[in-house]
Amino acid sequence: MSWRGVFTALLLVAVFATGWMRWLQRDREPARNVAQRRPDYVLSDFELIALDKKGQESFTLRAPKLERDPDAKTMTIATPLFVIPPAQGSQNQPWEVRSQTGWVSPEGKELRLRGKVTAQSTNKEGKPVSVATEELNVFPDEQRATSSAPITLRQPGFTLNGRGLDADLKANNIALKSDIKGRYERTPR
Repeated sequence: MSWRGVFTALLLVAVFATGWMRWLQRDREPARNVAQRRPDYVLSDFELIALDKKGQESFTLRAPKLERDPDAKTMTIATPLFVIPPAQGSQNQPWEVRSQTGWVSPEGKELRLRGKVTAQSTNKEGKPVSVATEELNVFPDEQRATSSAPITLRQPGFTLNGRGLDADLKANNIALKSDIKGRYERTPR
């Protein structure tokens, strides 16, 4: 047998062994369906105005990127700014809520904000109010927000720290749940 015959036989054995090994590994590899993991659409540098069932503005969203999951019908958002308008007929100012990431439920009933969350508005006297936390869940239709994380609430001359929050955005009423500590600061006149 010539060296070409030996080389051809060895090559055939190597091809057969590789195919056999591949066939044995077929069940161990996860199914890879790239289409399932890709968003069905992506928005870049956009402004979106969401309406409630009555056709009234529920919230406005501005962000550099939004991706929608086609299976779960949820949206993930990078560095969102949500503007939540006051209740119709109210003299309150809108709430501006910012975070590092956001998630919107399938029907837009819940917004989950995570990472350096800040919310700003004004109180009944027209003074600025700000809330800072690491996580905030907002329910726009109900004009309500909740959190179980540490919270810092600031108004001119007054700072409250605590854990957990229940907020009625219609009435501009914010309640901290536990571990509450307050500090008054003298404001210059």
